[in-house]
Order: sequence, then C-alpha cells, then structure tokens
Amino acid sequence: MYCRLCKTPAEPFFEGRHGDYFNCPRCLGVFLAPADHLDPAEERARYETHNNDVHDERYQKFVDPIVSAVKADYSTSKKGLDFGSGTGPVISHLLRQEGYSIDQYDPYFENDTSIFRNRYDFIVCCEVIEHFRHPAREFAKLNQLLEPAGTLICMTELLLPETKFEDWYYKDDPTHIFFYRPETVAYVAEAFEFVEHSINGRLVKWVKKSGA
Repeated sequence: MYCRLCKTPAEPFFEGRHGDYFNCPRCLGVFLAPADHLDPAEERARYETHNNDVHDERYQKFVDPIVSAVKADYSTSKKGLDFGSGTGPVISHLLRQEGYSIDQYDPYFENDTSIFRNRYDFIVCCEVIEHFRHPAREFAKLNQLLEPAGTLICMTELLLPETKFEDWYYKDDPTHIFFYRPETVAYVAEAFEFVEHSINGRLVKWVKKSGA
C-alpha cells in the first residue's frame, strides 16, 4: 500500500468500520485504503444529505476563520476560488457580500472546468482536503491555480499527538479518507513549493512562492 501524497510504502494503522487505515512513515499522513473508498455515486449521495444553508448563522460562524483570514490578508480587488464549494457555498456567499470576486468549483455540484484556465490570489477549501482521493494530484493542481505569492487557506481537523484515533469522530465520516498531522502540513509545503505554512487550530494556510 502506497501513500497517495508522497508515494511511500505505508504501514497498517487501524481497522475500522469503514475499512483499513494506513500510516505513512514519511509524510505522517493517515489514510483509508482506496479499496474501501465509497464509489462516486455513494459519495455524492452522502454530500447531498448535508444541510448547508448559506443563511444558517451556525454554518456562517463555522466558516468564519476562513472568511476572516481572507479579509485580513486580501482586499476586494483580489480574486478568489472556493474549491470544493459543495451544496451550500457559504464562504462564496459571505465574501461576495463583502465585495469580493470569487469563483466556485466542486466536482459534483459546480463542475465548471473553465476555472482551471484561471489564476487566483487566494483559494479557500473548507472541509475539503480530507476528502482527497489523490492528494498529491490535488495539491499540485491547487498550487498551479494560485498566482505567485498566493495563499491556499483550508479548514480541516488535524490528527494531533493526543488524538485517540479509535475514538476520533472525524474518521467516522466515510468520505473522510486522508488525515493530516502537523508534519503532513509541513510536508505539503515542502513537496509543492509553498514557501510558508501555518496552523491555527483547524485553519491551515500555505503560501506559494513569489515568481512561481
């Protein structure tokens, strides 16, 4: 079994109700065996059960760390992409209310591949990167979509040293198939030529090198 982020042979880690999980000794990512992934129809059906109302104040509060990070780092003259915008693109909704220009992409619900011809000052991914079937491919794509010195701003639940994986709620969603430790975040920065990375709770940021 090879890690789909760094291509390193991985080790058995945990047997759960959704299948077998493996630990990568190089990037320290933990992932569900590809044979245990939901098929695309099952995955889409799972996402369609999410009640993501853009006017839901609790949902707006949940995504506020991303919205606040964009507003702190970028003026409304900068262009953004909501990657993996899902059934209720609340981040796009909130940023547009503030005057930002932001495109949306989702492989199931907003599959406009024309966005891949664009470049963006910032890209936001809220509860997206843990769903990546091929994380190396996706991070390379996201880096390519960024302007030089652009920022990839993500929210996900990190696997921390104190986390008891067997009790961890985050693995119980069958569409959550790749989990990141802080060391995995650092690996992504190094492997995909981001010059900076930071972690603030569930908020993870990678900055692309200038001139790239």
